[in-house]
Amino acid sequence: MTTVLLVIYLLVTLALVIVVLMQRSEGGALGMGGGPGGMMTGRGAANVLTRTTMVLGVLFFIMPIALAIMLGSQTNNSSVFDEIDANALPVPAAVEETPDEPAVPTDD
Repeated sequence: MTTVLLVIYLLVTLALVIVVLMQRSEGGALGMGGGPGGMMTGRGAANVLTRTTMVLGVLFFIMPIALAIMLGSQTNNSSVFDEIDANALPVPAAVEETPDEPAVPTDD
């Protein structure tokens, strides 16, 4: 079930990107100075692309929450360390110890 939701989420994300790119620019950098014809006016609300963007945006934020809830309820009480085979780990090579030498040479 989570795989199906994940695939649907990816399709919603792709559709949202396409719909946003299809909309015309209203000028201004980063939406500044777009004018009064935005999403909340009567003209903007009647636009099919605007409504589609709003629906896809809501789905874009709701679906990851649903996925997190579904995946959080699937507890299997195991750790990643339980799955590691101790015999498969590489053994570090033996390090030869060097005799301790004085850090500062002495003048005798």
